Amino acid sequence: MSNGPHAKLAELGLELPDVVPPVASYVPAVQSGQHVYVSGQLPIAEGKLLATGKVGAGISADQAKDLAQRCALNALAAVDSLVGLETVVKVVKVTGFVASAPGFTGQPAVVNGASDLFGTVFGEAGRHARSAVGVAELPLDAPVEIELIVEVA
Repeated sequence: MSNGPHAKLAELGLELPDVVPPVASYVPAVQSGQHVYVSGQLPIAEGKLLATGKVGAGISADQAKDLAQRCALNALAAVDSLVGLETVVKVVKVTGFVASAPGFTGQPAVVNGASDLFGTVFGEAGRHARSAVGVAELPLDAPVEIELIVEVA
C-alpha cells in the first residue's frame, strides 16, 4: 500500500497527529451511511493553538494557508481514528472559515492550504466542492477553521 494516504503524507514529511479533543459539546467526526462528517478543526498541534488573530492583520495569508493545512491534517486524523484513511473513496466537501480583518478578500487562497493537502494525499479522489468564508471571529481567536466531508467505502 505504498501509494496509500499514509504513504503520501510520509512523502510530504507529515504524519497524522493525535485527534484534537473537542473544545465544546461535540465529537471530532461522525459517520452516517457512506459519509464521514468532520467537525470544524482548528490549527492545533500538541494541544496548543498555533496562532491567534485575524488574517490580513497580524496573520499573513501565507501563514494562514499553512495553518489551514494543519487544520486539514487534524481533520484527516479524525477520519483515520473513526474509519481509517484507507477507506476514503472521495473528498466530497471542504468548508473553510477564515477570521478576516476588514478588507481581506484572500479567503480562497488561504483555504487552498487544506485543499492542496487533500489533493496531494488522495489524488483525483481529493478533488472536492468547497466554500471559503470570511468571518469576524472563530473559536479561541483561531485564524482559520476547516470542516470536511468524505465518502468512505
